[in-house]
Amino acid sequence: MVFEMRTYTIKIGQLNNYIKHFENIGMPIISKYATLIGYWHTEFGELNQVIHIWSYKDLNDRTIKRQELYKDESWLTKFIPNAMLMLEKQESKILNAVDFSPIK
Repeated sequence: MVFEMRTYTIKIGQLNNYIKHFENIGMPIISKYATLIGYWHTEFGELNQVIHIWSYKDLNDRTIKRQELYKDESWLTKFIPNAMLMLEKQESKILNAVDFSPIK
């Protein structure tokens, strides 16, 4: 199993709008291609961030699923244009579980 942690920094004043947009438009679409492990927003530290973790069978599965997502007309026309207007930056990390991790 491969886990991808994505951190998006949202423009000031847009956090709730971004979360609602993702919940209503983005989540139903991206759920066809990846499994959501968790979705959070920051309360302390660097503010206006959402952090989400997705799981894939392996890196090849991730590559295929991301390619499929970026061919999905709904993703490209209904989610991406509005989401991009609210984003400051994006970061993506692949996480490797250690042997004693309860989730691998």
